[in-house]
Amino acid sequence: MAEGTVVVFGGDGFCGWPTSLHLSRAGYDVVIVDNFSRRRIEAELSASSLTPIRSLDERLATWKALTGRTIDFRQLDASTDFDAIRDVLSEFRPLACVHFAEQRAAPYSMKSAACKRYTVNNNLNATNNILAAIVEVDRNIQCVHLGTMGVYGYGALGGVVPEGYFNIKVPLPNGTYVDREILYPPDPGSIYHMTKTQDALFFQFYAKNDKLKITDLHQGIVWGTQTPETVLDESLINRFDYDGDYGTVLNRFLMQAAVGYPLTVHGTGGQTRAFIHIRDTVNCVRRAIESPPEAGDRVRIINQMTETHRIRDLAALVQKLTGADVENIPNPRNEAEENELTVSNPNFQALGVSATTLEHGLLEEITAIARLYRDRADFSKIPCASYWTPERARIAREHFDKIAAE
Repeated sequence: MAEGTVVVFGGDGFCGWPTSLHLSRAGYDVVIVDNFSRRRIEAELSASSLTPIRSLDERLATWKALTGRTIDFRQLDASTDFDAIRDVLSEFRPLACVHFAEQRAAPYSMKSAACKRYTVNNNLNATNNILAAIVEVDRNIQCVHLGTMGVYGYGALGGVVPEGYFNIKVPLPNGTYVDREILYPPDPGSIYHMTKTQDALFFQFYAKNDKLKITDLHQGIVWGTQTPETVLDESLINRFDYDGDYGTVLNRFLMQAAVGYPLTVHGTGGQTRAFIHIRDTVNCVRRAIESPPEAGDRVRIINQMTETHRIRDLAALVQKLTGADVENIPNPRNEAEENELTVSNPNFQALGVSATTLEHGLLEEITAIARLYRDRADFSKIPCASYWTPERARIAREHFDKIAAE
Protein backbone atom coordinates (compact mmCIF):
# COMPACT_ATOMS: atom_id res chain seq x y z
CA MET A 1 0.00 0.00 0.00
CA ALA A 2 1.12 3.51 -0.79
CA GLU A 3 1.81 5.99 1.99
CA GLY A 4 1.59 9.76 2.34
CA THR A 5 -0.94 12.49 1.70
CA VAL A 6 -2.07 13.82 -1.67
CA VAL A 7 -4.17 16.97 -2.02
CA VAL A 8 -6.44 16.85 -5.07
CA PHE A 9 -7.53 20.32 -6.17
CA GLY A 10 -10.76 19.97 -8.14
CA GLY A 11 -11.42 16.54 -6.67
CA ASP A 12 -15.20 16.70 -7.18
CA GLY A 13 -14.97 16.86 -10.99
CA PHE A 14 -15.01 14.44 -13.92
CA CYS A 15 -11.32 13.52 -13.64
CA GLY A 16 -10.72 14.63 -10.05
CA TRP A 17 -13.34 12.40 -8.42
CA PRO A 18 -12.20 9.03 -9.87
CA THR A 19 -8.58 10.07 -9.30
CA SER A 20 -9.30 10.78 -5.62
CA LEU A 21 -10.91 7.36 -5.17
CA HIS A 22 -8.11 5.60 -7.05
CA LEU A 23 -5.44 7.24 -4.88
CA SER A 24 -7.37 6.48 -1.69
CA ARG A 25 -7.78 2.83 -2.64
CA ALA A 26 -4.04 2.66 -3.39
CA GLY A 27 -3.35 3.68 0.21
CA TYR A 28 -2.80 7.43 0.03
CA ASP A 29 -4.44 9.79 2.51
CA VAL A 30 -6.45 11.98 0.16
CA VAL A 31 -7.67 15.52 0.73
CA ILE A 32 -10.14 16.92 -1.81
CA VAL A 33 -10.15 20.69 -2.30
CA ASP A 34 -13.02 22.05 -4.39
CA ASN A 35 -15.32 25.07 -4.65
CA PHE A 36 -18.10 23.19 -6.53
CA SER A 37 -17.73 25.46 -9.55
CA ARG A 38 -18.59 22.60 -11.92
CA ARG A 39 -21.86 22.02 -10.08
CA ARG A 40 -22.64 25.75 -10.30
CA ILE A 41 -21.92 25.81 -14.02
CA GLU A 42 -24.19 22.78 -14.42
CA ALA A 43 -26.98 24.79 -12.81
CA GLU A 44 -26.10 27.83 -14.92
CA LEU A 45 -26.40 25.80 -18.14
CA SER A 46 -29.35 23.70 -16.89
CA ALA A 47 -27.41 20.73 -18.24
CA SER A 48 -27.01 17.96 -15.69
CA SER A 49 -24.81 14.92 -15.94
CA LEU A 50 -26.62 11.99 -17.57
CA THR A 51 -25.61 9.95 -14.53
CA PRO A 52 -27.02 11.11 -11.17
CA ILE A 53 -24.31 12.85 -9.14
CA ARG A 54 -24.82 12.81 -5.38
CA SER A 55 -23.58 15.47 -3.00
CA LEU A 56 -19.91 15.25 -2.12
CA ASP A 57 -20.83 14.52 1.51
CA GLU A 58 -22.84 11.48 0.40
CA ARG A 59 -20.08 10.36 -1.96
CA LEU A 60 -17.45 10.51 0.78
CA ALA A 61 -19.69 8.79 3.34
CA THR A 62 -20.40 5.96 0.89
CA TRP A 63 -16.69 5.55 0.17
CA LYS A 64 -15.87 5.32 3.87
CA ALA A 65 -18.68 2.80 4.48
CA LEU A 66 -17.49 0.59 1.61
CA THR A 67 -13.72 0.78 2.16
CA GLY A 68 -13.16 2.08 5.68
CA ARG A 69 -11.02 4.86 4.22
CA THR A 70 -11.62 8.53 4.94
CA ILE A 71 -11.15 11.22 2.32
CA ASP A 72 -10.89 14.68 3.85
CA PHE A 73 -12.50 17.71 2.21
CA ARG A 74 -11.85 21.44 2.30
CA GLN A 75 -14.09 23.85 0.43
CA LEU A 76 -12.18 26.79 -0.99
CA ASP A 77 -11.65 28.63 -4.25
CA ALA A 78 -8.13 28.01 -5.51
CA SER A 79 -8.32 31.08 -7.76
CA THR A 80 -8.93 33.50 -4.88
CA ASP A 81 -8.23 31.86 -1.51
CA PHE A 82 -4.43 31.85 -1.41
CA ASP A 83 -4.23 31.89 2.39
CA ALA A 84 -6.61 28.93 2.60
CA ILE A 85 -4.50 26.96 0.10
CA ARG A 86 -1.40 27.68 2.16
CA ASP A 87 -3.22 26.60 5.33
CA VAL A 88 -4.29 23.27 3.76
CA LEU A 89 -0.73 22.53 2.65
CA SER A 90 0.61 23.49 6.08
CA GLU A 91 -1.98 21.31 7.84
CA PHE A 92 -1.55 18.14 5.76
CA ARG A 93 2.05 18.45 4.48
CA PRO A 94 1.30 16.42 1.34
CA LEU A 95 3.91 14.70 -0.79
CA ALA A 96 2.03 15.89 -3.87
CA CYS A 97 -0.72 18.20 -5.08
CA VAL A 98 -2.79 17.14 -8.08
CA HIS A 99 -4.13 20.19 -9.89
CA PHE A 100 -7.49 19.72 -11.62
CA ALA A 101 -8.91 23.05 -10.39
CA GLU A 102 -9.54 24.62 -13.78
CA GLN A 103 -12.56 25.24 -16.00
CA ARG A 104 -12.05 22.39 -18.46
CA ALA A 105 -14.37 22.94 -21.45
CA ALA A 106 -13.23 24.72 -24.61
CA PRO A 107 -16.81 25.41 -25.80
CA TYR A 108 -17.79 26.94 -22.46
CA SER A 109 -14.69 29.14 -22.55
CA MET A 110 -15.84 30.55 -25.92
CA LYS A 111 -19.50 30.96 -25.00
CA SER A 112 -19.41 34.65 -24.08
CA ALA A 113 -17.13 37.40 -22.88
CA ALA A 114 -18.09 36.50 -19.31
CA CYS A 115 -17.11 32.86 -19.86
CA LYS A 116 -13.81 33.88 -21.43
CA ARG A 117 -12.99 36.15 -18.50
CA TYR A 118 -14.04 33.55 -15.93
CA THR A 119 -11.90 30.86 -17.58
CA VAL A 120 -8.82 33.09 -17.64
CA ASN A 121 -9.27 34.39 -14.08
CA ASN A 122 -10.07 30.98 -12.62
CA ASN A 123 -7.48 28.88 -14.41
CA LEU A 124 -4.46 31.16 -14.31
CA ASN A 125 -4.94 32.40 -10.76
CA ALA A 126 -5.55 28.87 -9.46
CA THR A 127 -2.31 27.64 -11.03
CA ASN A 128 -0.24 30.54 -9.74
CA ASN A 129 -1.79 30.36 -6.25
CA ILE A 130 -1.08 26.64 -5.89
CA LEU A 131 2.53 27.03 -7.03
CA ALA A 132 3.12 30.10 -4.86
CA ALA A 133 1.69 28.28 -1.84
CA ILE A 134 4.00 25.32 -2.42
CA VAL A 135 6.96 27.72 -2.44
CA GLU A 136 5.91 29.18 0.91
CA VAL A 137 5.08 25.87 2.64
CA ASP A 138 7.45 23.21 1.28
CA ARG A 139 9.23 23.15 -2.06
CA ASN A 140 9.47 19.38 -1.90
CA ILE A 141 5.72 19.06 -2.60
CA GLN A 142 5.34 17.77 -6.13
CA CYS A 143 2.74 19.42 -8.40
CA VAL A 144 1.04 17.10 -10.91
CA HIS A 145 -1.09 19.13 -13.32
CA LEU A 146 -3.69 17.95 -15.78
CA GLY A 147 -3.01 19.79 -19.00
CA THR A 148 -4.19 19.12 -22.54
CA MET A 149 -2.89 17.99 -25.91
CA GLY A 150 -4.71 21.05 -27.23
CA VAL A 151 -1.76 23.28 -26.29
CA TYR A 152 -0.08 21.98 -29.44
CA GLY A 153 -3.02 22.98 -31.62
CA TYR A 154 -4.81 21.01 -34.29
CA GLY A 155 -3.53 22.69 -37.41
CA ALA A 156 -2.69 21.03 -40.71
CA LEU A 157 1.11 21.26 -40.23
CA GLY A 158 1.70 17.56 -39.69
CA GLY A 159 4.92 16.19 -38.20
CA VAL A 160 5.38 14.41 -34.88
CA VAL A 161 4.25 16.23 -31.74
CA PRO A 162 6.98 15.79 -29.07
CA GLU A 163 6.48 15.63 -25.33
CA GLY A 164 6.67 19.31 -24.65
CA TYR A 165 10.15 20.21 -25.83
CA PHE A 166 11.56 21.05 -29.22
CA ASN A 167 15.17 21.48 -30.43
CA ILE A 168 16.00 24.49 -32.58
CA LYS A 169 19.12 26.19 -33.93
CA VAL A 170 19.42 29.88 -33.09
CA PRO A 171 21.47 31.96 -35.57
CA LEU A 172 24.27 34.08 -34.09
CA PRO A 173 25.64 37.35 -35.54
CA ASN A 174 28.86 35.60 -36.67
CA GLY A 175 26.91 33.22 -38.89
CA THR A 176 27.13 30.19 -36.60
CA TYR A 177 24.28 28.52 -34.74
CA VAL A 178 23.69 27.49 -31.15
CA ASP A 179 21.42 24.60 -30.20
CA ARG A 180 18.51 25.52 -27.95
CA GLU A 181 15.72 23.46 -26.41
CA ILE A 182 12.41 25.31 -26.14
CA LEU A 183 8.79 24.47 -25.42
CA TYR A 184 7.07 23.20 -28.54
CA PRO A 185 5.39 26.25 -30.14
CA PRO A 186 1.84 26.44 -28.75
CA ASP A 187 -1.17 26.95 -30.99
CA PRO A 188 -4.23 27.17 -28.71
CA GLY A 189 -7.61 26.87 -30.36
CA SER A 190 -9.74 28.38 -27.59
CA ILE A 191 -9.49 30.52 -24.48
CA TYR A 192 -9.43 27.31 -22.42
CA HIS A 193 -6.47 25.97 -24.40
CA MET A 194 -4.78 29.36 -24.15
CA THR A 195 -4.89 29.17 -20.34
CA LYS A 196 -3.14 25.81 -20.51
CA THR A 197 -0.33 27.31 -22.61
CA GLN A 198 0.07 30.03 -19.96
CA ASP A 199 0.13 27.32 -17.27
CA ALA A 200 3.14 25.86 -19.06
CA LEU A 201 5.01 29.16 -18.66
CA PHE A 202 4.14 29.32 -14.97
CA PHE A 203 5.57 25.83 -14.56
CA GLN A 204 8.77 26.72 -16.40
CA PHE A 205 9.30 29.76 -14.19
CA TYR A 206 8.64 28.01 -10.87
CA ALA A 207 10.80 25.03 -11.82
CA LYS A 208 13.65 27.35 -12.80
CA ASN A 209 13.32 29.95 -10.05
CA ASP A 210 12.18 27.82 -7.09
CA LYS A 211 13.23 24.34 -8.19
CA LEU A 212 9.72 22.98 -7.79
CA LYS A 213 9.06 19.40 -8.87
CA ILE A 214 6.40 19.67 -11.57
CA THR A 215 4.78 17.17 -13.91
CA ASP A 216 2.47 18.50 -16.64
CA LEU A 217 0.19 15.86 -18.15
CA HIS A 218 -0.86 16.91 -21.64
CA GLN A 219 -3.95 14.78 -21.84
CA GLY A 220 -5.99 13.68 -24.82
CA ILE A 221 -9.79 13.71 -24.90
CA VAL A 222 -11.13 11.50 -22.12
CA TRP A 223 -13.65 8.82 -22.97
CA GLY A 224 -15.40 6.39 -20.68
CA THR A 225 -17.07 7.21 -17.40
CA GLN A 226 -16.41 4.55 -14.82
CA THR A 227 -13.34 3.22 -13.02
CA PRO A 228 -13.06 0.15 -10.76
CA GLU A 229 -13.73 2.44 -7.80
CA THR A 230 -16.72 4.41 -9.14
CA VAL A 231 -18.63 1.22 -10.06
CA LEU A 232 -18.74 0.02 -6.44
CA ASP A 233 -21.94 1.91 -5.68
CA GLU A 234 -24.28 4.21 -7.60
CA SER A 235 -23.51 6.96 -5.10
CA LEU A 236 -19.92 6.93 -6.37
CA ILE A 237 -20.80 7.06 -10.09
CA ASN A 238 -18.77 9.45 -12.20
CA ARG A 239 -20.04 12.28 -14.37
CA PHE A 240 -21.36 11.56 -17.87
CA ASP A 241 -21.57 14.95 -19.57
CA TYR A 242 -23.31 14.92 -22.95
CA ASP A 243 -24.21 18.56 -23.53
CA GLY A 244 -22.64 20.65 -26.27
CA ASP A 245 -20.34 22.50 -23.87
CA TYR A 246 -18.97 19.76 -21.61
CA GLY A 247 -19.68 16.45 -23.34
CA THR A 248 -16.52 14.88 -24.76
CA VAL A 249 -16.99 13.68 -28.31
CA LEU A 250 -16.99 9.89 -27.98
CA ASN A 251 -19.16 9.87 -24.84
CA ARG A 252 -21.49 12.29 -26.61
CA PHE A 253 -21.78 10.01 -29.65
CA LEU A 254 -22.55 6.98 -27.48
CA MET A 255 -25.20 8.89 -25.55
CA GLN A 256 -26.78 10.19 -28.75
CA ALA A 257 -26.95 6.66 -30.13
CA ALA A 258 -28.51 5.37 -26.91
CA VAL A 259 -31.37 7.89 -27.04
CA GLY A 260 -31.94 7.73 -30.80
CA TYR A 261 -30.42 11.12 -31.62
CA PRO A 262 -28.25 11.47 -34.77
CA LEU A 263 -24.50 11.56 -34.13
CA THR A 264 -23.54 15.22 -34.55
CA VAL A 265 -20.28 15.42 -36.53
CA HIS A 266 -18.85 18.92 -36.76
CA GLY A 267 -17.86 19.92 -40.27
CA THR A 268 -16.28 17.16 -42.32
CA GLY A 269 -15.32 15.19 -39.22
CA GLY A 270 -11.74 15.20 -40.51
CA GLN A 271 -10.36 16.59 -37.25
CA THR A 272 -7.91 14.13 -35.69
CA ARG A 273 -7.82 14.03 -31.90
CA ALA A 274 -5.90 12.16 -29.21
CA PHE A 275 -7.86 9.98 -26.77
CA ILE A 276 -7.42 8.29 -23.41
CA HIS A 277 -9.78 6.26 -21.22
CA ILE A 278 -10.63 7.62 -17.77
CA ARG A 279 -9.12 4.46 -16.22
CA ASP A 280 -5.78 5.29 -17.80
CA THR A 281 -6.03 8.90 -16.64
CA VAL A 282 -6.22 7.93 -12.97
CA ASN A 283 -3.45 5.33 -13.34
CA CYS A 284 -1.17 7.84 -15.03
CA VAL A 285 -1.71 10.43 -12.29
CA ARG A 286 -0.83 7.90 -9.60
CA ARG A 287 2.28 6.72 -11.41
CA ALA A 288 3.39 10.31 -11.96
CA ILE A 289 3.09 10.91 -8.20
CA GLU A 290 5.15 7.80 -7.52
CA SER A 291 8.00 8.81 -9.86
CA PRO A 292 8.53 12.53 -9.22
CA PRO A 293 11.19 14.60 -10.95
CA GLU A 294 14.10 15.78 -8.84
CA ALA A 295 14.29 19.31 -7.49
CA GLY A 296 16.04 21.39 -10.14
CA ASP A 297 14.88 19.18 -13.04
CA ARG A 298 13.08 20.78 -15.93
CA VAL A 299 9.30 20.45 -15.96
CA ARG A 300 8.42 16.87 -16.87
CA ILE A 301 5.87 16.92 -19.69
CA ILE A 302 3.95 13.77 -20.54
CA ASN A 303 1.70 13.35 -23.57
CA GLN A 304 -1.01 11.43 -21.77
CA MET A 305 -2.81 9.70 -24.64
CA THR A 306 -3.14 6.18 -25.98
CA GLU A 307 -4.47 6.57 -29.54
CA THR A 308 -5.63 9.06 -32.17
CA HIS A 309 -8.77 8.96 -34.31
CA ARG A 310 -10.56 11.12 -36.83
CA ILE A 311 -13.95 12.25 -35.60
CA ARG A 312 -15.78 10.82 -38.63
CA ASP A 313 -14.10 7.45 -38.02
CA LEU A 314 -15.37 7.47 -34.43
CA ALA A 315 -18.85 8.27 -35.69
CA ALA A 316 -18.63 5.37 -38.15
CA LEU A 317 -17.52 3.05 -35.34
CA VAL A 318 -20.45 4.04 -33.13
CA GLN A 319 -22.82 3.80 -36.09
CA LYS A 320 -21.65 0.26 -36.79
CA LEU A 321 -22.05 -0.65 -33.13
CA THR A 322 -25.48 0.91 -32.61
CA GLY A 323 -27.07 1.55 -36.00
CA ALA A 324 -27.34 5.29 -35.26
CA ASP A 325 -27.69 7.91 -37.98
CA VAL A 326 -24.89 10.42 -38.59
CA GLU A 327 -25.51 14.11 -39.23
CA ASN A 328 -22.81 16.53 -40.35
CA ILE A 329 -23.42 20.01 -38.98
CA PRO A 330 -21.44 23.27 -39.28
CA ASN A 331 -18.32 23.28 -37.14
CA PRO A 332 -18.63 25.82 -34.30
CA ARG A 333 -14.85 25.94 -33.89
CA ASN A 334 -12.44 28.09 -35.87
CA GLU A 335 -10.08 25.28 -36.89
CA ALA A 336 -8.78 23.28 -39.83
CA GLU A 337 -11.42 20.94 -41.21
CA GLU A 338 -8.82 18.21 -41.76
CA ASN A 339 -5.63 17.57 -39.81
CA GLU A 340 -3.14 14.85 -39.03
CA LEU A 341 -1.93 14.16 -35.50
CA THR A 342 1.08 11.97 -34.81
CA VAL A 343 2.15 12.01 -31.16
CA SER A 344 5.36 10.95 -29.46
CA ASN A 345 4.96 9.92 -25.82
CA PRO A 346 7.94 7.93 -24.48
CA ASN A 347 7.50 9.50 -21.02
CA PHE A 348 3.93 8.22 -20.90
CA GLN A 349 5.03 4.77 -22.02
CA ALA A 350 7.78 4.75 -19.38
CA LEU A 351 5.10 5.04 -16.67
CA GLY A 352 3.98 1.53 -17.60
CA VAL A 353 0.27 2.30 -17.92
CA SER A 354 -1.54 -0.56 -19.64
CA ALA A 355 -3.41 1.30 -22.38
CA THR A 356 -7.18 0.92 -22.69
CA THR A 357 -8.10 1.13 -26.37
CA LEU A 358 -11.39 1.56 -28.19
CA GLU A 359 -12.63 -1.98 -27.90
CA HIS A 360 -16.27 -2.78 -28.60
CA GLY A 361 -16.80 -4.24 -25.14
CA LEU A 362 -15.97 -0.96 -23.44
CA LEU A 363 -18.01 1.03 -25.94
CA GLU A 364 -20.97 -1.21 -25.22
CA GLU A 365 -20.41 -0.69 -21.48
CA ILE A 366 -20.71 3.08 -21.92
CA THR A 367 -23.71 2.69 -24.20
CA ALA A 368 -25.37 0.57 -21.51
CA ILE A 369 -24.89 3.39 -18.99
CA ALA A 370 -26.37 5.86 -21.46
CA ARG A 371 -29.40 3.61 -22.01
CA LEU A 372 -29.86 3.09 -18.27
CA TYR A 373 -30.11 6.83 -17.65
CA ARG A 374 -31.61 7.91 -20.99
CA ASP A 375 -34.71 9.31 -19.25
CA ARG A 376 -32.46 11.98 -17.70
CA ALA A 377 -31.40 13.26 -21.14
CA ASP A 378 -32.47 16.73 -22.25
CA PHE A 379 -32.35 16.71 -26.05
CA SER A 380 -32.25 20.51 -26.17
CA LYS A 381 -28.79 20.46 -24.51
CA ILE A 382 -27.18 18.12 -27.05
CA PRO A 383 -26.32 20.61 -29.85
CA CYS A 384 -23.30 22.83 -29.32
CA ALA A 385 -24.46 26.38 -28.61
CA SER A 386 -21.01 27.99 -28.36
CA TYR A 387 -19.49 29.46 -31.53
CA TRP A 388 -15.94 30.68 -31.89
CA THR A 389 -16.84 33.62 -34.18
CA PRO A 390 -20.00 35.46 -35.33
CA GLU A 391 -19.41 34.04 -38.80
CA ARG A 392 -19.47 30.48 -37.46
CA ALA A 393 -22.71 31.27 -35.65
CA ARG A 394 -24.27 32.72 -38.80
CA ILE A 395 -23.39 29.67 -40.88
CA ALA A 396 -24.87 27.37 -38.26
CA ARG A 397 -28.04 29.43 -37.97
CA GLU A 398 -28.57 29.34 -41.73
CA HIS A 399 -27.99 25.58 -41.75
CA PHE A 400 -30.56 24.87 -39.05
CA ASP A 401 -33.07 27.36 -40.50
CA LYS A 402 -32.84 25.54 -43.84
CA ILE A 403 -33.45 22.16 -42.17
CA ALA A 404 -36.43 23.60 -40.26
CA ALA A 405 -37.89 24.98 -43.49
CA GLU A 406 -37.65 21.58 -45.18
